[in-house]
Amino acid sequence: SYYISSKVLSAEQAANAVKEHWGIESMHWVLDVSMNEDACQIYKDHGAENVACLRHMSLNMLREEPTKLSIVGKQKRCMMNTSMLEAVLNAGFNSMVKN
Repeated sequence: SYYISSKVLSAEQAANAVKEHWGIESMHWVLDVSMNEDACQIYKDHGAENVACLRHMSLNMLREEPTKLSIVGKQKRCMMNTSMLEAVLNAGFNSMVKN
């Protein structure tokens, strides 16, 4: 792979910059696939930031729930089963309290 930068970097600094970039990209990819983030058309005032914050909180809660389902699988199960929704919310809130 080739990367272009206007900043003079050592090899280690460049490697860290690339690593950080792909860490952010992977998070964005999960949000787009599981929550269709790229299709969001909320632009007024702080709406986009607020909805993005809710998406991140939701994703973190889904990840904290211990069953071995995918994020999308957990979302579907939450829509069909209130006990699964309760489990995701409990796992998410409990992780917030621990930290």
